[in-house]
Amino acid sequence: MLQRAGRPGAMPAAVVEYKGWKEGYRCGYCASERGKVSAGMWAHSMTVQDYQDLIDRGWRRSGKCVYKPIMNQTCCPQYTIRCQALRFQPSKSHKKVLKKMLKFISKGDVSKAASEDEPMDSHIEDAVACDFAYKGESHISQSELTPLSEDHTERVESEEKNTGETKEEVNVQKVESGCPQICTDKDTPVPGEPSRSTKIVHAPPKPGKGADLSKPPCRKAKDIRKERKLQKLLQNQMCTLGGSQLQTDDQVFLLQNSKSKTNQPKTIEDFVFVSLPDDAQHKLEVRVVRSSPPSSQFKATFQESYQVYKRYQMVIHKDPPDKPTINQFTRFLCDSPLEAENAPNGPECGYGSFHQQYWLDGKIIAVGVIDILPYCVSSVYLYYDPDYSFLSLGVYSALREIAFTRQLHEKAPDLCFYYMGFYIHSCPKMRYKGQYRPSDLLCPETYVWTPIERCLPLLEHSKYCRFNQDMKAVDEGRIKDLGRVRVLHKRTIMPYSVYKKGRKGPSDEASVQQYASLVGQTCSERMLLFRS
Repeated sequence: MLQRAGRPGAMPAAVVEYKGWKEGYRCGYCASERGKVSAGMWAHSMTVQDYQDLIDRGWRRSGKCVYKPIMNQTCCPQYTIRCQALRFQPSKSHKKVLKKMLKFISKGDVSKAASEDEPMDSHIEDAVACDFAYKGESHISQSELTPLSEDHTERVESEEKNTGETKEEVNVQKVESGCPQICTDKDTPVPGEPSRSTKIVHAPPKPGKGADLSKPPCRKAKDIRKERKLQKLLQNQMCTLGGSQLQTDDQVFLLQNSKSKTNQPKTIEDFVFVSLPDDAQHKLEVRVVRSSPPSSQFKATFQESYQVYKRYQMVIHKDPPDKPTINQFTRFLCDSPLEAENAPNGPECGYGSFHQQYWLDGKIIAVGVIDILPYCVSSVYLYYDPDYSFLSLGVYSALREIAFTRQLHEKAPDLCFYYMGFYIHSCPKMRYKGQYRPSDLLCPETYVWTPIERCLPLLEHSKYCRFNQDMKAVDEGRIKDLGRVRVLHKRTIMPYSVYKKGRKGPSDEASVQQYASLVGQTCSERMLLFRS
């Protein structure tokens, strides 16, 4: 069970204000002046489980605004995309970026030609969907949001003082470290590979048609030399130690382990956690600091981080010097409704909102804004120093966040996905997210995940698609009983059925119905819908 930091046993309740639909405003993807349609709500507070369930229904946050595109009406449908981090294998282009970073760190020389435009930072347009909610930012006092009773009968205990300390900072993933902090067993079968018991017959190829797959694969001379050296070392150890059966078994396993590694494709960790020469030209360190509530490390680096964001917006997005204000930066990238929570089987840093800072030679060159949730790491935004654009930091940071997800999985087994925001097939520049395989898209009608390979042919024919091809399938999480929606009214928690009976003035049932249908039955019964 998740627990709020400093409040053992207490599960905080999400409090939201539903803002309704916004139709006919400008789209940053297709430049349509009145084509975008989305729903939004202002989240005063939210548990990480609530947000996990919401993004699994197509919602996404920008600061404290949580919004959902109305998929069958908006001009550019935005499909939630997730990468299966545990099965991820970097492509050739991904390896090129990782190698470029290693070369830069170790030797300092790397081509500064313009990098490929594959940013993991194009979420800025997503935030536009929340503008209408920001303009009507909530001015409700904190006292109105604090429940005093439930259903007019049950008293709610007053909030205890926060005596616990949130773990503020975790330094992880040092490139210069020779001892990787992300541990992966390369010898475990990869899901999706053919079973070892399955007989696979390869016919010898015709001349000029490639390698003979019925024969052992060719091996590099370097790998063969390593294996011979290891065999000689093991033989010497066996002679010295007497070669007990236990020692012999261990050595055979070590030798087999070495053999299997030489034939396996390189993982992200093989590029990230490598021993660098003593005379390496640069030092790169990745730090994860909690942004909400702000840790001491976050506060200490706030100004430096903001200056990187300001330069990024001015150079990359052509913002005027007066636009990227501290207030906008704080509201958009620092504020978060997510409660800091910890669990015995969760990640050491806890759950919630964080900034993943990339420090090069003692200064921040990039920051990835992320949410750590029960089942995933969710990428929110990336900004970086434009002077380092040649390092393809958008791609590099995405790969590091996938590696970070795999690291967290070691402690939190349920956490195994990397959410990349929205995939927008109708906008060619936003298709790059589909290159992180294997990945899935969320069906906009049944909210089930579908492999992207099955989705792309459908999207070629229509920008809006139902991916679930079982036409009898329905949204299993749909609203079934509107009366069970939880409402916070006059500091009292009650079901909507009770609130509706005592409500004066025009009916708000249509608005509540719309809200409940979008968030689903589970979240509508767990979150508190504020009613004035």
